[in-house]
Amino acid sequence: MSSTTTTTPDTTSAAEPDVKLRSDAEKRRRIDHQADVVIVGAGIAGCALAVALGRQGRSVLLLEKSLKEPDRIVGELLQPGGVQALEQLGLSDCLEGIDAIAVKGYDVIYHGEHVQIPYPKDGPSSPALEGRSFHHGRFIMKLREAAMANPNVTVVETTATSLITSRSKEVIGVECTTKGVQECYFAPLTVAADGYASKFRKDHHPHTPKVKSRFWGLELIDAELPMPNHGHVVLSDNPPVLLYQIGTHETRALVDIPENLPSASVKNGGVKAHLRNTVLPSLPKSIQPSFLAAIEKGALRSMPNSFLPPATNKTPGLIILGDALNMRHPLTGGGMTVAFNDVVVLRDLLSPEKVPTFADTDRVMKQMSKFHWKRKSFASVINILAQALYALFAADDPKLRALQRGCFRYFQLGMINGPVSLLAGLCKQPMVLFWHFFSVAFVSIWVMFTEAPLYRLPLTIFQAVAVLWTACVVIFPYIFAEMKR
Repeated sequence: MSSTTTTTPDTTSAAEPDVKLRSDAEKRRRIDHQADVVIVGAGIAGCALAVALGRQGRSVLLLEKSLKEPDRIVGELLQPGGVQALEQLGLSDCLEGIDAIAVKGYDVIYHGEHVQIPYPKDGPSSPALEGRSFHHGRFIMKLREAAMANPNVTVVETTATSLITSRSKEVIGVECTTKGVQECYFAPLTVAADGYASKFRKDHHPHTPKVKSRFWGLELIDAELPMPNHGHVVLSDNPPVLLYQIGTHETRALVDIPENLPSASVKNGGVKAHLRNTVLPSLPKSIQPSFLAAIEKGALRSMPNSFLPPATNKTPGLIILGDALNMRHPLTGGGMTVAFNDVVVLRDLLSPEKVPTFADTDRVMKQMSKFHWKRKSFASVINILAQALYALFAADDPKLRALQRGCFRYFQLGMINGPVSLLAGLCKQPMVLFWHFFSVAFVSIWVMFTEAPLYRLPLTIFQAVAVLWTACVVIFPYIFAEMKR
């Protein structure tokens, strides 16, 4: 099992004589705390944007509260569309040397039945596209290494506490605390890429994240997956379970537990009892020994499954990016794919040819308005798909269970390439998602009619209308959320 190390950036103060500065711009960043752009958060979006802008000749300050390797249970699967975006950014080598696992598609398991859903090919003679799964922290450290290696980027370990604004309410920098000392970093453009728990979102984003469930994560050792090199989605009468290998010996299990789930209540033994008594029996037999061992080992961790629709950046001098801007249920593993594609679009819209200086706030704001709509082609597909699929896969009433069954039958009928292209972040056409979703709804209705006896026809017609109405209730709120500014 490989590991990744990195070097903490030089944060030597100006008073020390042995400071080695590569350029006047670096001196300006390190000593004067001034740059073309200040990015808060050296995570997925922050690191990628820092490298992208640095390669365009921009002077970048990248601020991160801790440069230790992060340890998270999500952000471990990068879809093929995200791999392609990473290649466009020239960062694909960050997937090397971290014991990453090739992902070739999905195995959907519905009450013990399996359907293999491989990723599509670019052409008949082309190899199938692949995603990657890995330990989140190792990947982050590689991205940070790439940022530190860029001569136009300076990485500083400090805690951002507040935004600095001018009298006209334009953001002009960030106030931070470094080892108990207050410091200020200034730039005509500030990017808040400080993650799902962003401290800057509340005052500059019109929406608040909504959380209806949590993913509880376990790390399985030497688990025997039914289909190696595939992500596994286990569907049963319980909320969904995800399984995917993240290293030579490690497999991540993510168990969705909605709020107030009775079987996970303290009265019934809590989450650990739910995992042992309810989830374990629903898993493939080959997985159960390693899953049980992980339960007995303990150290359960969880992350909230959040939904946050995007909004146009309207604060002069500020850009909100990554999970601070937009989140969707992690069921489809689309978060990093959205982030990297966002950076590709932002890099092009803010290029020196289009925005010679970030001090031209009006021009930056116009480009950010374009960014909001240009990203829709890919982000809205992943956002809507994640929320709609979760509603089906965590079905908690008969109508949703009918749609869940119809979805699985849809896959069994061979309708795979379209849905998996959407899931993989390769198909960037919202209308294709709309078509497939309602095709699933009509297959669900067809299954109901084929299985119902003739004497129940009037009731079946009523149930069919209810299922179609439920499909509309599931998807249209998320479509409308994507249409807002």
